[in-house]
Amino acid sequence: MPILRADHVVPVASPPINDGAVVVANDSILAVGPFEEISESHPSETVINHSGCAIIPGLVNCHMHLELTGFRGRMDRYDRDFGKWLIEITRLRKDHSDSATIKDFALLGACEAAASGVTCVGDIGRLGFAGAEALESVGLRGIVFQETEFSPSNSTAETDFELLRSKFEDLACKGSDLIRIGLSPHAPFTVSRELFERITEYSLDNSIPLSIHAAESQAESELMSSGKGMFAEMFMDESVGWEIPYQSTIAYFEEIGVLEAKPLLAHVINVNDEEIGFIAKRGATVAHCPRSNSKFGHGVAPLGKFVDAGITVGVGSDSMASNNVCDMLSEVGFAGLLARTTSADGFLSAEELLHIATLGGAAALGLEDRIGSLEPGKQADLAIIKTNGVGQSPVSDICSTIVFSTNASSVKEVLVAGQSVYTEAGTARVEIKAVQERVSAAFNC
Repeated sequence: MPILRADHVVPVASPPINDGAVVVANDSILAVGPFEEISESHPSETVINHSGCAIIPGLVNCHMHLELTGFRGRMDRYDRDFGKWLIEITRLRKDHSDSATIKDFALLGACEAAASGVTCVGDIGRLGFAGAEALESVGLRGIVFQETEFSPSNSTAETDFELLRSKFEDLACKGSDLIRIGLSPHAPFTVSRELFERITEYSLDNSIPLSIHAAESQAESELMSSGKGMFAEMFMDESVGWEIPYQSTIAYFEEIGVLEAKPLLAHVINVNDEEIGFIAKRGATVAHCPRSNSKFGHGVAPLGKFVDAGITVGVGSDSMASNNVCDMLSEVGFAGLLARTTSADGFLSAEELLHIATLGGAAALGLEDRIGSLEPGKQADLAIIKTNGVGQSPVSDICSTIVFSTNASSVKEVLVAGQSVYTEAGTARVEIKAVQERVSAAFNC
């Protein structure tokens, strides 16, 4: 049972501890406290010193698309036109559809997540096996959400559901102590009403987690409320068979019962106070993706209002095709600054932001009883962060240092269930260079 000692231990569920320690026993946390007390109560245990560091709960990236990692930087020319972006990403996926390539893309994404201090991922993928195998290979925890195909017509809802259920059941064999399997009906305009209702019923009957893209763009809002706008012009004609709800995304989900399944809603930018109330009332959760939202120019999600309404919020990077980097410490710092800049009620403290990046993300995925904070009995998922850099000194407030003065380059080591999965030398189980070379070769780079 090693004692991990650091200048600072940040449990998140309780105040930071100067000269703190965490005792790890197998896959769990046995004790957390001041080093002096821990060493007295565990006198025979080996002490591993992490001088100049802080120990924090592992970061949770609750919205990723691991299988799109290989498209990093290839989509930037379409950032100003989300409709064309969607068309191009569909084309690229078809051009690089062999399972070996997709698995390498996902594996690179999982390695990058671990290197940024992430211990748990909410991954959405069409080829669910790619994400599940990537997380397993690196040793990360997560929920893999099997995504629907384009299925907007009520006339094919039953066939679409059976196809999705078959994929889900095939993927379920990848479930383990670390990996859960969920479902992702992609978005309100790509999934028919009847299919949403079938998936919701299936989720509720079988306790299956859901994740859905929701209220992400102005084009979506126009399509949902009026059947007009960019998406209508590009994607929708009578042959598609999608029925216009004539209401907002969140109001639509409330009406057809989707929110009763407490889905994890990704993005949630275009919402009003009434819709925020629907989300809060039903216990749905939000994956806030500030850099991806900003890169597209989609707008700013009302983070402060979510928190004030009691909605559970986590942070997601989104895919590397839309964000370009998985750096959760930078992501949550940006989330805080963006919220402060754009809303009078968005002033969240560094402590609140770190909570969102850890325990908030865990709760958004329904895993808060197991991870997200450093507490006895919880899984030993933690990140050891260097805090003695020239741009971090002096450390007068450890939470502020972590949130506003730290990025992925300061990650020293990452543990999941007590096992080291990343050190400064690289991922413990995967040769990152080899993965990078294979991904580059897919594009003749």
